Amino acid sequence: MSTKIDKLIKNQNVNNDFEIGPESWCSYDYHASVITGTNNFVLATHEITGGINDSGYIWTDQTRWSADTPENPISILPLIYYRKWMNLGPINLIDSKISLYLRGDNLQLDGAKCFFWVLYNNTRWHYTDVPLVISENEWANEPQIFSLSTDESKWNNSWSIIPDKPESLLAVITNCESYGFSFVGFKKEVTGRISIDQFKITV
Repeated sequence: MSTKIDKLIKNQNVNNDFEIGPESWCSYDYHASVITGTNNFVLATHEITGGINDSGYIWTDQTRWSADTPENPISILPLIYYRKWMNLGPINLIDSKISLYLRGDNLQLDGAKCFFWVLYNNTRWHYTDVPLVISENEWANEPQIFSLSTDESKWNNSWSIIPDKPESLLAVITNCESYGFSFVGFKKEVTGRISIDQFKITV
């Protein structure tokens, strides 16, 4: 069994080019989740053209997300990906590089910043040391590229199902089950459209 797990978490580069579909990327609607009593994830919309070099891409908007109030500080999770949705095991993100394009159309951040986050065993950490740039109404000329630090001072532990016993950052990075992007620091809920294309993880 351990050999199988090792194969799952090692040497798994990620390349979401969104040429065929949304590849299971969703938004998280916390308010709907409270009402229904189960996690409510809403699939992103896939566009065949209009992305980088007129490629496919995905987008979502405020009709599919809502503020996740148990998070500290309160966050919105507009883009979320669970690896198990694609029958994938956890991934070790130590020494990894992440590359992507983010675009906003009529995106009203109201003071919010956008961060990358990772999750393992119901503990989430936001990479607050690297606020991400969302280009306005057009795609950027170059992708954003960053590496993940293992220094906890560069991250924020926003949530754990057992608040006084969160998983360490190192445990989450080396056994990452889910990742995505957040809006944090808004005065009122973010509205508008956010799009993503050419999301890559090189491990």
